[in-house]
Amino acid sequence: MVMKFPIGIQSFECLRSEGFVYVDKTALVKKLVSEGKCYFLSRPRRFGKSLLMSTIEAYFKGKKHLFEGLAMAELETEWKEHPVLHLDLNAKPYTKLQDLYDLLDDQLTYYERQYDSIATDKSPEGRFRQLIRSAKQKTGRGAVVLVDEYDKPILQAIGNEPLQDEFRNALKAFYGVLKSADADLRFTLLTGVTKFGKVSVFSDLNNLEDISMNHCYSNVCGISEDELHEYFDTEIGELAKCNNQTKDEAYKELGRRYDGYHFCESSQGMYNPFSVLLTLKNSKYGNYWFATGTPTYLVELLKKNDFKLDEFSNLEVSQDELDSIHQADINPIPVLFQSGYLTIKDYQERFKLYVLDFPNEEVREGFVKFLLPYYTKLKEQQTQTLISKFILSLERGDADTFMQLMQSLMAGTPYELIRELENHYQNVMYIITKLMGFYIQAEYRTSNGRIDLMIGTDKYVYVIELKFNGTAEEALKQIEEKNYTLPFAIDDRQIIKIGANVSGETRNLEEWRIEKMKD
Repeated sequence: MVMKFPIGIQSFECLRSEGFVYVDKTALVKKLVSEGKCYFLSRPRRFGKSLLMSTIEAYFKGKKHLFEGLAMAELETEWKEHPVLHLDLNAKPYTKLQDLYDLLDDQLTYYERQYDSIATDKSPEGRFRQLIRSAKQKTGRGAVVLVDEYDKPILQAIGNEPLQDEFRNALKAFYGVLKSADADLRFTLLTGVTKFGKVSVFSDLNNLEDISMNHCYSNVCGISEDELHEYFDTEIGELAKCNNQTKDEAYKELGRRYDGYHFCESSQGMYNPFSVLLTLKNSKYGNYWFATGTPTYLVELLKKNDFKLDEFSNLEVSQDELDSIHQADINPIPVLFQSGYLTIKDYQERFKLYVLDFPNEEVREGFVKFLLPYYTKLKEQQTQTLISKFILSLERGDADTFMQLMQSLMAGTPYELIRELENHYQNVMYIITKLMGFYIQAEYRTSNGRIDLMIGTDKYVYVIELKFNGTAEEALKQIEEKNYTLPFAIDDRQIIKIGANVSGETRNLEEWRIEKMKD
């Protein structure tokens, strides 16, 4: 029997009724609904949040037949039906405050008709409070409130502070109802990509339990290694055949590309479910999750804060930095973590510090490719062609062409893209190096504000040093003084040193000198 993959299906009822594969998370759902009342969960986009919400909705609506054969069928005995108010803020774009009000009006109206709710206070929060009260009065049971993608309006307004403040204030009042209506509620879950804290939407909602970094729920969304083997072993065998691999090689390839998400210290790695399911369905590896769209606000945050891209690797942050976003336009790190572009790779117990990095190859490659057009004049579709030219010039030993390509890449970069010249050039060099690194050995390091770049091919090793408002001669001299070539002293490959200078006046590579150490 051919497996049906639930690509894009967010309805638990549809998934179960139509025979799609379902990775059973219902034991965790039972734990969630039994041990607490008011929760928040942050997970990256397309990680199964909406399906989790739909599963909880089906449970509270008493749809016992949908859970046959799942863990919940053995765990639940009562199956009490509750009124469920499921609000989805992912349904439309938000360019003005009225867009949010229109969406809330549509969804509140639907449930007001269902539960005969008539509010005297016509504000969204007034109607919401009365709706919860009416739902309990009509059914005799506490209401269940599920809010999907609660933060969508705020995220879309990053970079537009006045509009973001309007969204934040409106949602703060709306979600604040969940505390005052506690006596009429049976269960509440808000999900989203990010958590806005302090004076933001959650400041009054202190009864909300954040399970985003709770070890007990680290695998509530996504696919674990055990689940990959349990549910998809046959399909992974087919994937291996289609790609001329052994099954073990296919498992390793899936892990390298899609595994590696850690949502708390010492938790098991989780696979991106969207990319895994599409890979198995198509029998072809690809950057599926990344291709669905990376929010441009992430790049705007990086540029606005003059973030040094090389700091992505082994980035150390505290719990407070990861836990919530106080002012999202100041620190991009929690946004990148909560959005899934960075994840926990290690934890230093002594200092209570988390070490962050890209979760896997799909995110690393996709994100770096996505960045280049935002830091140069290059168009996205030109990236692969340019990288191939860089690599071919290096493989031929043609250092001068390599530097000409770099000069051409930077020439014509609009001035508004360059806030601080040295940091901008370092970021461009980082992006180029990382993109080349998928094909050849390339390492980028910074030390005291200076760039060290080492690139290796089968025949050549390039050691490159850049100066800012200096001279190419000074750059070459630094290579010697710092002994950058020492690690390659007994290497059979030819060592090529390149010293270059970036001019603050022309805002580009002004000169370079090339020296070959041995033939």
